[in-house]
Amino acid sequence: MATVGWRELVDLPELGLRGIPAKIDTGARTSSLHGKVLETFERDGQQFVRFAVDFPDQHVQQVCEAVHVDWRGITSSNGETQRRMIIKTPLRIGPLKFRAEISLADRSDMKFPMLIGRSSLRRRFVVDSGHSWLQTRGMDPVEGHKP
Repeated sequence: MATVGWRELVDLPELGLRGIPAKIDTGARTSSLHGKVLETFERDGQQFVRFAVDFPDQHVQQVCEAVHVDWRGITSSNGETQRRMIIKTPLRIGPLKFRAEISLADRSDMKFPMLIGRSSLRRRFVVDSGHSWLQTRGMDPVEGHKP
């Protein structure tokens, strides 16, 4: 079983998103991505969602499409329950790639645009909360920068 730090850079390859700063959060069940829903539509009998992911530090907005799996009530850290759209897409953490369910949420007031919840971690990773970037090639696990 691989070990992750409390923060990692992750990829969502089918969405064209690479090097997303993500906080590892064993208190959250579902992973979450900062994304603004633009529209829902049907393609080949499947429900899809088109959404925008903002990276304000780089002044970039990426428009993505993914299969819309479900709507769920997600309880946030402040105890408030929100109805969020759930997508399913491959997630890569280090060398491991697997399909993950991810809620789309407004994380603009959060430090990390993505949160990795325990459903994505289960049976794949253990968490070392004293280190960062353990699965992020080229990053110093203690200092958090390239050596």
